[in-house]
Amino acid sequence: LLLMLFAARQFCTILLSLTLILFIESPVGNSLCTPPIMLRSFSLPTTATATALRRLPIRLLSSTKSPSYGEGLSQEDMMKNDMLITTTPHDAVLGPASKYAAHGFSPSSPRGRVHRAFSVFLFDEGGRMLITQRAEAKITFPKVWTNACCSHQIYGQEPPEVDDNDPDSVLARGRVESAGAKRGAVRKLKHELGVDGCLEEADFHFLTRFHYWASDTRTYGPETEWGEHEIDYILFARKGGVNLSLNPEEVADIKWVTKGELRSMFEDPELQ
Repeated sequence: LLLMLFAARQFCTILLSLTLILFIESPVGNSLCTPPIMLRSFSLPTTATATALRRLPIRLLSSTKSPSYGEGLSQEDMMKNDMLITTTPHDAVLGPASKYAAHGFSPSSPRGRVHRAFSVFLFDEGGRMLITQRAEAKITFPKVWTNACCSHQIYGQEPPEVDDNDPDSVLARGRVESAGAKRGAVRKLKHELGVDGCLEEADFHFLTRFHYWASDTRTYGPETEWGEHEIDYILFARKGGVNLSLNPEEVADIKWVTKGELRSMFEDPELQ
């Protein structure tokens, strides 16, 4: 049942169902289990012609200081600049690929390329969960309501975000490494929601990881050339007093919701 609501209608329903279950079954702050990776798939759409994004130039930074992640970059820039961690379906690292290459569905790569991602579920002291609406500028699944933050571990960060979770390594250790995912979460929460300093790596609890893919037919129709194909690391955090400052390139709106309010989203025709 662990599928994220990155966008398509069925995707939203599955992830909200998961969240409702976790509201009931998994109190945040307790030790959380790490079950084995689960493999899931969806129906495959046809592909379309190449997007004009390929012709967009990469914006150059002229600042003399070291910029924060994403500073001065558009969505198109990050699609070309961010080097994601591609893996096998069992999460063994293969190497880097641009966000553009990983998310493009084409005849030669009909499901994009499998890559690592993380999804953050953030709760306040009262147990309300933060949900966010993706900005209209987002290339994949724009304007969709989702959890606090959905993004990717990437190469070139310090501290590094590349965990060694080759199946043999996981078997030898008896656990999945998640430090890289947690570091990516700290980075992206600052970039998307302005969370700076109050959430640290130690505040996140790794729940599990799962393999899924989904095409963005909601935005681009059945001939979509965009989608997700990820090994997704699920992270929970509970923290009071988190101040938020939205990055309009990333987030259009936010809500803190109770279990009942989240359940009512199933019945809202505007969110179907």
